[in-house]
Amino acid sequence: MTRRNPAAAPTQIALSLGLSISLLIVGCNRPSATVDSPPPVDSNAADLRTELDEVLDFTLNGRQLNLDEHRAWQILHGVLAYPREFEVLADGHPKLVLNHVLEGGEMEGWTVEVVTREDGAKGLRALLEEGSKAGQGHADQWLAVLAQADLPLDQKIVVDDKTVTMADYLSQVQWDVPRNLQQEYSWTLIGLTAYLPTDATWQASDGKTWSIERLVASEAEQDVHSSACGGSHRLIGLTMALDKHRRKHPDLNEVWRVADGRIQEAITAARDLQNPDGSFSIHYFARKGSSPDLAQNLGATGHVLEFLALALDKDALQEEWVERAVRRLCAIFRKTREIDLECGALYHAAHGLSLYREKVYGPRAAATTD
Repeated sequence: MTRRNPAAAPTQIALSLGLSISLLIVGCNRPSATVDSPPPVDSNAADLRTELDEVLDFTLNGRQLNLDEHRAWQILHGVLAYPREFEVLADGHPKLVLNHVLEGGEMEGWTVEVVTREDGAKGLRALLEEGSKAGQGHADQWLAVLAQADLPLDQKIVVDDKTVTMADYLSQVQWDVPRNLQQEYSWTLIGLTAYLPTDATWQASDGKTWSIERLVASEAEQDVHSSACGGSHRLIGLTMALDKHRRKHPDLNEVWRVADGRIQEAITAARDLQNPDGSFSIHYFARKGSSPDLAQNLGATGHVLEFLALALDKDALQEEWVERAVRRLCAIFRKTREIDLECGALYHAAHGLSLYREKVYGPRAAATTD
């Protein structure tokens, strides 16, 4: 497959269908005309599994990021959607991003440091770079990405010729929880519950006892509508924690019942606010809203589907209202195939489709590249 370096994304591109799409300056590049992509699919007649695979394979293989022009914030969103498959160009050659990061490769925005705590324990800390769109924009965002790639706790991570492990990274996040002054524990929950039991407790740097349940209680109290990406990340963190908790503790206490209530409210809101074309509201879970801006629809529908794919079981995901959203999202992917897109919206949407595909049809076969 022919790939090329990305061109600078325009601020706004008019589509032939009379729609417009607003883009950020740093985008995930469109493919060249020589990319061998499948023809558009008639979403009314196509087998949905085939359609999903075509969209996911094209998004992986038909777009190319590189270390010269793209930053960790963009690149690691790609890893979220395609954990062990996602490649980046390094010195003109494709390289698996996870391998690059774990082996100590440089990437602007991958700003991490090895630290030694007062008790002599070694840890790995990812620095927060809010609003940069280059580095870690939310507390423990990088941990959440690596955790969702199913890295083992003994996985080695090289930083400045020093070697630590995922276990060191995890213990540092636990120690640093009091440093999260924004009390935004969405990504913290995703990362910690991937490795710890939901009844886990620990002593943090403030000398106090913290727990998974304490983080869940805090997240469930937050205003979803004023949270990042319409609250979808908070809901995803709660959903992943609750799903694991229920496996061993089917009888929920008050903290977990409140979290479950917030999740169920969001599911109902997503359905009630859904637009006639199948897309979800551009205002997420707050109120109805539609827009001709495909980028805005991609971001909102993709984030909401990502949450629903985790929160709903297989049977619920096959209900007509969810399938309409999936088909609409696939249609947006096809319409924007030749356009640079903002990486966060693009890869969260791809992650949502991937999660849906896996739960409904089973894991997608790894795509091949020429």
